[in-house]
Amino acid sequence: MDLPPESGEGGGGREYNPEAEHDFPDEKLNRVLKAVESDPEIRTYLRAQNINPVDRMGYNDHGKKHVEIVRNRALRLYDLLKRGDVEFNGARDQGLEEADEAVIIALAATLHDIGHVVHRDEHVYYSIPLAADVLDRLLPDFYGPEEAVKVKSETLHAILCHHTAEEPLTREAGIIRVADGLDMERGRSRAPYEQGGRGINTLSSQAIQSVRLEEGETTPVYVEIEMTNAAGVYQVDNLLKAKLQGSLLEDLVRIIAINTKREDRLVERIEL
Repeated sequence: MDLPPESGEGGGGREYNPEAEHDFPDEKLNRVLKAVESDPEIRTYLRAQNINPVDRMGYNDHGKKHVEIVRNRALRLYDLLKRGDVEFNGARDQGLEEADEAVIIALAATLHDIGHVVHRDEHVYYSIPLAADVLDRLLPDFYGPEEAVKVKSETLHAILCHHTAEEPLTREAGIIRVADGLDMERGRSRAPYEQGGRGINTLSSQAIQSVRLEEGETTPVYVEIEMTNAAGVYQVDNLLKAKLQGSLLEDLVRIIAINTKREDRLVERIEL
């Protein structure tokens, strides 16, 4: 079931809207996204990459729905940061255009978990060669040879750095890292929970009711997380905190998690 939209302008809802006004040039992004969403190989990867983590190992969703949420939130983060006049260095350092920033972010978000088709363990490192093959086929439809290599390079860097063991060197990569951590609502853990999974990842995801991304008063981005019990602390203070640290976005994103269940006030509020 699709979640209701969040408030906010410029693609501020849960789904990126190509028809909305954005605080960045989006014409090239919209053309690339149309190709990505209709690509049979990518669609098959998004289904296949859930088999190992979910069906065989009982972890949370890492397939199509996870990728859609991460991509939407990555583009929402990007939009809010651009509204706040934050500069990005990935495309710029390569001599690419501003319009290529969003393309890099969208492609990295789409392909960041593709390595799960090999194994969940060390999946980020398997994602690199598999994503490279997809990009080699896809990018020539939109870029010349030199530009395609540059976009590929930045996309692969962002994919690698969604893993907390690797250090993002660009803000585009930092967005992918943080957006990956922001997919934490209870819907993500539905399948393993219904199959009997009761690990900390599954239980803590069940405790997260909603995640909202808005324009902040003191920072370009304000994230509000609603928890319904203290188990959600693991998602926020362990997983998301690790994603935010070293992302190059630490001073640009304010995150507040609030426990809204009156009967469970062990943890009422967390701020990152």
